[in-house]
Amino acid sequence: MDGAAWGEQLARHSRVFKPEGPGPFPVALILHGCGGKTPFLEVYAQVAVAAGWAAVVVDSFLPRGVSSLDAKLTVCTGLRVRGPQRAGDVFAMLAWLEGQAWADASRIFLAGWSHGGWTIMDAYALGGRVAAITRVSDARPERLRAVVKGALLVYPYAGYPALTTRHGWGEAPPVWSVLAGKDQVVGWRAPKLALDRLARDGLSVDQMFLPDATHAFDDNKANDPRARYRPDLFEQVQAYFADALRASV
Repeated sequence: MDGAAWGEQLARHSRVFKPEGPGPFPVALILHGCGGKTPFLEVYAQVAVAAGWAAVVVDSFLPRGVSSLDAKLTVCTGLRVRGPQRAGDVFAMLAWLEGQAWADASRIFLAGWSHGGWTIMDAYALGGRVAAITRVSDARPERLRAVVKGALLVYPYAGYPALTTRHGWGEAPPVWSVLAGKDQVVGWRAPKLALDRLARDGLSVDQMFLPDATHAFDDNKANDPRARYRPDLFEQVQAYFADALRASV
C-alpha cells in the first residue's frame, strides 16, 4: 500500500490538535505505547499546540483491527505489530500530511512513548529496507532526513529485536529522551545503550534520567500494576517536550 492511502486510514482513527488560525503549522506526530491510544497523550498534544505546533495523536491499532484488549494480549507481548511493521505508520503519516492545508509537512517532530518510541527508532534503523519491511511502498529513509526536525523518545523499548543498538540511524535530527530508573517494563539500560550508540555516531542526543520514575509514570490511567503515576514528573516532561519543540522549529 502507498503511504498516503495508509495514512488516510490511520488519520480516520487519530485526533488532530491545531493552534488558532489557518496555518500551515509544523506538526508533532505522537505515537502511543503498546496498549493503544490513551488520554494522557492528548495533554502532550496540547503542549505542542501551546508551543505553536499542530499535533496528531496517531492510532496505530484500530485501523489494524486491534482492540485495546488485543493490544495488551498480543502487542505488549511481542506477538504482533512490532516496531519494524509499525514504522510504516510514520512514513504514511508524513505522506498524509502533504495533503493537509493546515500542515507544514516540511517541519515534523516525532514523539513516541514505549512501543511508539520503538516505532520511531526502527523507522530510522531500517534504512533502505524500510519499504520492503513496512510494506509501505513509497517509504524512503531520505524522507525522514528531509522533514523531521527532532524526536522525543519516552521510556522507549530498545531491547531485542529492536534495531537501533545494532544498526544505528545514519543521518538523523536531534533526539531528546526520557528514561525511568524504576522502569520494570522496558528498563533503562537497553534504551541507554541505544541512545549512547546514536551519540557515538555523532547525533545530538539529550538524555533525561528520572531515577524514581516507573514505566508510564505520566499516565494516570495506566493499568500496569508496576506503574506509579507521578504528576510532578509528568509536568517536568511536558516542559521538556515544549523545549524540544521550540528548539526544532
